[in-house]
Amino acid sequence: MNKIIVILASISIIAAFIVVLINHIRTKKTMDTLEKMIESAAEGEYHETKFDESRLSALETKFSNYLALSNTSSKNIMKEKEKIKTLISDISHQTKTPISNLILYSELIEEEDLSEDMRSNVEAIKQQAEKLEFLIKSLVKLSRLENGILNLSPRKEEIQPMLKDIYEQYISKARNKNLNLEIKATNLQATFDRKWTTEALGNIVDNAIKYTNIGEININVKEYEIFTRIDISDTGMGIDESEQAEVFSRFYRSQSVHNDEGVGIGLYLTREIISSEGGYIKLTSELGVGSTFSVYIPR
Repeated sequence: MNKIIVILASISIIAAFIVVLINHIRTKKTMDTLEKMIESAAEGEYHETKFDESRLSALETKFSNYLALSNTSSKNIMKEKEKIKTLISDISHQTKTPISNLILYSELIEEEDLSEDMRSNVEAIKQQAEKLEFLIKSLVKLSRLENGILNLSPRKEEIQPMLKDIYEQYISKARNKNLNLEIKATNLQATFDRKWTTEALGNIVDNAIKYTNIGEININVKEYEIFTRIDISDTGMGIDESEQAEVFSRFYRSQSVHNDEGVGIGLYLTREIISSEGGYIKLTSELGVGSTFSVYIPR
């Protein structure tokens, strides 16, 4: 009797082991199938297949349906991006000529013998046309960045040539306000897209000159373990602490500067460019003392 009990117990153990082994094989097979599904989806080559419920688990079938929907969604997103790309191109093309003509005609009219009032009106038209041109160009750039249409190409290179370009671009504007624009020479390098980073830093320098009446704008570079920091400091009007988190928002206009010719898009574009490169920006400022924008770019 005891022998029979032992034999039955052994058979039960063996049967349980076989069940575990079969389940393990089935689980491994299911996991292998899911892994292949994920790899195909990641490569954008996933295609829905008819599944036999006797062969694949319900989990596999549900996961397959999910990937099929995701694949369709990805294709729809790509189609929408193409539509946006075409729309942006059309807007840029259709507005470029009329605005250029407005500026040209206003310049031609200025050459005529005009009264002071008429000359003032023509100058106002020219300024507004230039402002509109800048706004449309900025919006086109933003749309391309935000929709992934325009891709930055960061590469490791020296920072000094880029700073030299910025200096040459803005030194006349600084001198017209009797401001000193100083750039400390550096041999440091970082990883950035030179064209777009020049524009990003240029927006900060342009604002520094615009909102500084007495003093100077300084640009210094410092290296850290992961980032290279570019500081742009001014002795201007400063930014209230309550507004410092808002100045990078799209179209944000501070009440203290609402009468100037800005459109509130420069710093937003700057942040988008630096973020796209894997960097970030910090701001420290004090009213009546000045501001420092610290741009961190990956080394």
